Amino acid sequence: MHAGATLLRLMWLASPALPVGGFSYSEGLEAAVDAGLVHDEASAGDWLLDQLLLGQARCEWPLAAQAFDAWSDDDGARLAALADWYARTRETQELRLQTEQTARSLLQWLRQGEQAADPRIERLAALPPGWPVAFALAAVLAGATRRDALLACAWSWAENQVAAAVKAVPLGQAAAQRMLARLAHAIPPAVESALALPDDERQSFLPGLALLSARHETQYSRLFRS
Repeated sequence: MHAGATLLRLMWLASPALPVGGFSYSEGLEAAVDAGLVHDEASAGDWLLDQLLLGQARCEWPLAAQAFDAWSDDDGARLAALADWYARTRETQELRLQTEQTARSLLQWLRQGEQAADPRIERLAALPPGWPVAFALAAVLAGATRRDALLACAWSWAENQVAAAVKAVPLGQAAAQRMLARLAHAIPPAVESALALPDDERQSFLPGLALLSARHETQYSRLFRS
């Protein structure tokens, strides 16, 4: 595949316009606003940076990198183990439903694409649905490298979460751009760390986020699904 086409496909995958519903989830941020933990640009930026370093870089992105290799090698047993591990680490109903819904939506998008006949797409359908594993297949089909796939995955997460902060805190667009700049500086080294992380160091341990996510399920007023 032409390098320019691959880049455009990755930009497409990372775009908030991708019809997977990522814009409808705040991943606990809305609950943090309701609890008074996030209340302005600085606290929102700190929240997202902590979530990036303690969550995404230790769990979702290493998992996506390992799934990328497994899809490239067509290693079904490895993919099943990764998908099962991720499903078992979702600590609340909302977090589980988020990854299931976005993964299923991405699966439907892949089924309608130019490479719909690739047999790996239906192998994805047979796995427990999880966003990192589904995104990894989409990146493989786009012809991306491992590193570029993770950068796209990371930027997709950053844009969706900053957009959630703009609505939930609320914040202005200038603040949003400054927050994206903070995340853009942090993402490349975090991705490098995720690429090198072995299985026995991959982890999902954010108890404070899990508690806020659980509270969000019964929060009186909310804009987001998580």
